[in-house]
Amino acid sequence: MLSKEYIKQIKQHTPHIFPLLIEEYQNNVGSILFILKNLGNLPKNFRTDWIEKLLQNDNEQVRFWAVKTLGKVENSQLLDLLNYVVLSDSSTIVKREAVSSIGRMRDPKIQTLLLQYLQSYDPKIICQAIRGLLPFKGQPEIDNALRKLVNHENEMVRSVIYKEYFTQKVNKKTLLPHTETYPFLKNVVVNSDVRDVLQLVPEDSVHLTFTSPPYYNARDYSIYPSYEAYLVFLQEVFKEIHRITKEGRFLIVNTSPVIVPRISRAHSSKRYPIPFDLHHRLIQIGWEFIDDIVWMKPEYSVKNRIGGFQQHRKPLAYKPNSVTEYLMVYRKQTDRLLDWNMNQYDKQTIEESKVADGFETTNVWQIHPKSDKVHSAIFPADLCKRIVEYYSFKDDLVFDPFGGSGTLGRVAKKLGRHFFLTEKDEKYFEYMQTFQKKDRLFLERDTKFLTLTEFAGSIIK
Repeated sequence: MLSKEYIKQIKQHTPHIFPLLIEEYQNNVGSILFILKNLGNLPKNFRTDWIEKLLQNDNEQVRFWAVKTLGKVENSQLLDLLNYVVLSDSSTIVKREAVSSIGRMRDPKIQTLLLQYLQSYDPKIICQAIRGLLPFKGQPEIDNALRKLVNHENEMVRSVIYKEYFTQKVNKKTLLPHTETYPFLKNVVVNSDVRDVLQLVPEDSVHLTFTSPPYYNARDYSIYPSYEAYLVFLQEVFKEIHRITKEGRFLIVNTSPVIVPRISRAHSSKRYPIPFDLHHRLIQIGWEFIDDIVWMKPEYSVKNRIGGFQQHRKPLAYKPNSVTEYLMVYRKQTDRLLDWNMNQYDKQTIEESKVADGFETTNVWQIHPKSDKVHSAIFPADLCKRIVEYYSFKDDLVFDPFGGSGTLGRVAKKLGRHFFLTEKDEKYFEYMQTFQKKDRLFLERDTKFLTLTEFAGSIIK
């Protein structure tokens, strides 16, 4: 019976019986794959003839793993064979793995082949060839060939080359360490237009922004002259948020398509795809799209749009009840990996910030909405809790430019983060202050409620 231990023993003591083993299981694809996947590291003198025969197998996965296994041997004598696979195999994934196996050999002989693969129509093959050539970076022929790809039509190819050859290697100097922010921003709510407030906020101040922008002309507190004016307004706000966000940190925007009611039965209502129209503008600003999370609500909690259709069932009139909203996750573009951001924190902070068991494993979050007698579109605390825990560390600064009733601030405080909120509507600003009187658990971290003038006066130059 096949097992990992059995294959390990054969490899160490009797590798010559592998051809017999493959012959025994020649009609069992699962067993052949099990053998190939569990071979582990292989010495350069490992016998490969039985693996080479598998390159003719009808099964794509068998050929893929045969190529992958040959790459582990790192024997330059296999170059011609692997090149033949690149040129002749019918499967793109097998071809890509053959290029990868060639690249792993790190032998100067591979350079000519990899340079040829840069002309491939398949961008993944090109990327694999680039990866194999980068260890030879510094050689004029290699550098010249790779630099030319900065104008390649594929965005992944351009991105890799730009990072390797055209990115400024000078670290940007900031006034604060990555983990810290300014004291005058901690646990502060400012009653003013967010655009005016952000003019006073230094760059690289905020670790995380989570917000639900006002919906276009759907509620009394969000009236704009046109949909374009609404999008331009949001673009201005998120451009400034990009400036004040620390390198590589996150922006999560909670939006959904919105319906503007018709003015009479002689006219149609209009549905605006806010998250999709906003996305392109965010990318232009410099936000990198990371994930889409769907917030699902119970059907009873949303407006009934399906009622008319339920009665007459006539085609074309189907309008489903909208039970979802989008949490669009973006990251401030950077050449640094996430590991760099994490490594800025000390071990204690990292340990204390780890997410507990029971976290959501999918991108569909079933959370009940929150009703409120003052604010008609309030964040559920559980929604804020997940975002704050998943996308920030303790003592980070969390920002909401449309503070509303201040749920994000209260949740952030309870989770050991600092918060900064802006809210234009004086009614909601005053409503937030009522929670300060109710919750006195953090006396040493009381919230400061400021006008724009008071906020400007609090800033330490």
